[in-house]
Amino acid sequence: MLRWSISFLILALIAGVLGFGGIASASVDIAKILFFVFAVLFLISAVAAALRGRLPS
Repeated sequence: MLRWSISFLILALIAGVLGFGGIASASVDIAKILFFVFAVLFLISAVAAALRGRLPS
């Protein structure tokens, strides 16, 4: 999921440089949403692993 977020961010940067404002804006929004979903899932898995007594790898 983090890979998708980075891909949309790169797409937004390229679209912004080329002058496609609408596509750049949409790509940034998608990248933000995917990044926050990734961060929440990571935190949930880290807490679950800590509660089980294992160190996250």
